[in-house]
Amino acid sequence: MYTKSKALFEQANKVIPGGVNSPVRAFKSVGGTPVFMQHAKGAYMYDVDGNRYVDYINSWGPMILGHAYEPVVKAIQEYATYSTSFGAPTQLEIDVAELIVSMVPNIDMVRMVNSGTEACMSALRLARGYTGRNKVIKFEGNYHGHADSFLVSAGSGVATLGLQSIPGVTSAVADDTLSVPYNNLPAVEQLIAEHPDQIAAIIVEPVAGNMGCILPQPGFLEGLRSLCDTHGILFIMDEVMTGFRLAKGGAQELFNIKADIVTFGKIIGGGMPVGAFAGKREIMEHIAPAGKVYQAGTLSGNPIAMIAGYTLLKTLKERPAIYTQLQEKTEQLIAGLRETFGAAGVVYQINHIGSMMSVHFAEYPIVDFTAASGANNELFKRFFHAMLERGVYLPPSAFESWFISNAITTEDIEFTVSAAKAAMQAIR
Repeated sequence: MYTKSKALFEQANKVIPGGVNSPVRAFKSVGGTPVFMQHAKGAYMYDVDGNRYVDYINSWGPMILGHAYEPVVKAIQEYATYSTSFGAPTQLEIDVAELIVSMVPNIDMVRMVNSGTEACMSALRLARGYTGRNKVIKFEGNYHGHADSFLVSAGSGVATLGLQSIPGVTSAVADDTLSVPYNNLPAVEQLIAEHPDQIAAIIVEPVAGNMGCILPQPGFLEGLRSLCDTHGILFIMDEVMTGFRLAKGGAQELFNIKADIVTFGKIIGGGMPVGAFAGKREIMEHIAPAGKVYQAGTLSGNPIAMIAGYTLLKTLKERPAIYTQLQEKTEQLIAGLRETFGAAGVVYQINHIGSMMSVHFAEYPIVDFTAASGANNELFKRFFHAMLERGVYLPPSAFESWFISNAITTEDIEFTVSAAKAAMQAIR
């Protein structure tokens, strides 16, 4: 079934560390050989062995309208004839920035970068430069990319690989990164009291997507905002996953919470390598060349990424019904899975919001990283492979969110639920 994928993985291991260019792709968390993809269209991905999968990763979020969305593909093809990179400013960068500002509450200015990691790294540098402080508070299991500061108690691939400490991250960097459990406001208050006037920023995934999909408890985000206001701390919302997915204005719009700095990822490039950070003018003008906080990138604002993102975001802005449709499709999938797991007699939790969700085989609510780690992740591994064999591609880790695209149909969801029923019979 995976003959060509296995051969390619053996070949890749000779020239690429671990055979992959991002750790979660290696299937370390679920075992087995990673599947090498060849092409994708709409709700489906096709591997090199000719197998078709209903896709619930969607490139970890940005393919919100499905793979190879035709208007985006056409726009990329047209702009590629102009050049794939200028190293100089273009009007298109302005158009995308103005579009983002028109969609997202509470921001005046946007700086384009090349990835979500770079966006979060730059946002943290800006917060330190703006406040003159060095320490930052993050949450266990929240993943903000692979910059040194963010690998302390991180989720996602770090959790998947079971890494507790990361070689190459110095003790000085680790000392400036204060980590507390997600959804634990008293722990944040205690850290602030222990480090008065030293904390530059609190950075949080408003909906955690790197230890499964874990929602903020009532009052949690509001409490963080209040603490930041009281103590002169900048509030950074990492919306690399939630931005433009949960609502056109992201989590800020959905929860009616104002952040000081917001970070975005590849959805603003239609899945191309891109990211951005944004905020109020007073803060953003501290970034060079307007200010002294340095940040640069030759490929920042790349024209191919910009036209792809502009085309996708404009569609989301002009067709708000997409979000209702995504919600309905996600709820249909969840209803089918609940019936399936209930009939199989397994304990489970399904966390979800909008078109993000995750399945945890546990008898208690999954509200933080400790809870996610204590679930029956061995059962998840078996479930993952049983679904893969039946043509459904889930995130290859229990510590990752599922993402639903609007290309998926009722028939695709029924296919997925039928696959889940067969999978549970096979692994129980």
